[in-house]
Amino acid sequence: MAVPAAGLLSACVGTAGEQQPKAEGDKTPENPLGVKEDAELEVVIFNGGLGTKYATDAHIPSYKKKFPKATVKYSAAEEISTVLQPRFASNLPPDMVNNAGSKLMDQGKLIEAGQVADLSDLFAAPSLDIAGKTVGQTLLPGTIEQGTFNGKPYLLNYAFSVFGLWYSGKLFKDNGWTAPSTWADFTALLDKMRAKGITPYAYAGANAAYYQYTVILTTAAKIGGADVLKNIDTLADNAWKAPAVKQAAELWGQIGAKYTDKSHLSLKHTEVQLQQNQAKIGFYPSGSWLENEQAKDTPAGFDYQVMPLPGNSGDKLPAAAIYAAPGEIYFVPSKGKNVNGGKEYLRHMLSKDGARKFTELTKSLTVVSGAAEGLDIAPGLTSATKMLKAAGQDIFSFRFDVQYKKLDDECRNATNELMFQGGSADKFCERMQKVADEVKKSK
Repeated sequence: MAVPAAGLLSACVGTAGEQQPKAEGDKTPENPLGVKEDAELEVVIFNGGLGTKYATDAHIPSYKKKFPKATVKYSAAEEISTVLQPRFASNLPPDMVNNAGSKLMDQGKLIEAGQVADLSDLFAAPSLDIAGKTVGQTLLPGTIEQGTFNGKPYLLNYAFSVFGLWYSGKLFKDNGWTAPSTWADFTALLDKMRAKGITPYAYAGANAAYYQYTVILTTAAKIGGADVLKNIDTLADNAWKAPAVKQAAELWGQIGAKYTDKSHLSLKHTEVQLQQNQAKIGFYPSGSWLENEQAKDTPAGFDYQVMPLPGNSGDKLPAAAIYAAPGEIYFVPSKGKNVNGGKEYLRHMLSKDGARKFTELTKSLTVVSGAAEGLDIAPGLTSATKMLKAAGQDIFSFRFDVQYKKLDDECRNATNELMFQGGSADKFCERMQKVADEVKKSK
């Protein structure tokens, strides 16, 4: 899939200027990427739902064990773009970046500006600890493709996120509720929750509208099939005006009007998630990072569970169908001092041991096939794994949010209007189609 032609590149993306000298070593069977053994490596990790212990306690020690003469300079940030955009503008980036969060950098523009290294040699290199396989051969199907632009792999989407509606198993058990699979049963349960003084459905408008627009588009895909999302990704004519998108927006607009708390428009995700931990909220849409993100605030016995979005008779995809995909972007800046070291760091992340420790520390799956087998860590992860297995081949995702940041920004705002501010399905579709047409015209 193609990178958008973004027109004039943002001033935050450097395209010229003096380059940092590159640290390079000899390529050998033991050092297939040619890392200079004593070169400093700088990594920047997003401090969000997954935390940072997986970097400090697993991946950095793994790299240091192989290259004991190297210093690893590590930092964490909650606003990646704020911290790193000035460095990219000056062509002085770090060597590996976890680009995530509500203030992530525009990945499409970085690739277009030549600021992101091609990872082909990483995926062709031998796995660190899975004998007889290259790194690419150890990954779940679709992983490399998810980070490929203009025919080259630039991104590692590392965490395999399973998306659905999260709830407290204890709350459900105490009230004798069961997870609904149909839309009628879903709204009936929301009515029961409201009768008990619980806000039935919630998300945070301030910085997590992405969670809710993923819900809307998941429902659209279940109604009309996965091609609905493919058409959106490829900027097909009138993709946002498809009947399935409009129907999904109508359904969720009704949920917004009847079952949400309008004060959540101004709240951040952790504030709303805390309310769920306090048994004030029924359903919360999120990916499988939620359980780890709320670990400090989750009371004993809360028992995180996740269910697929409810379906309707006549849907093209079954009720068990889900949105699940490689996510959480990691990349190597092409103008860093230690490009080879940055790629080697990703090779350690993609080792079986590195992936398994990530799952143990974050309660989230990775794209390394089979790395989490046998682990029984937390109820939410167990629930998500069962949901993933039940979905079988009926798994889908979209990529427009990474490809076209302008569309992502607009969809967040349009979703908040639909859910909190009395918007309509027609207006949602018209608004999104207008911006999609603008993006397409600028290519």
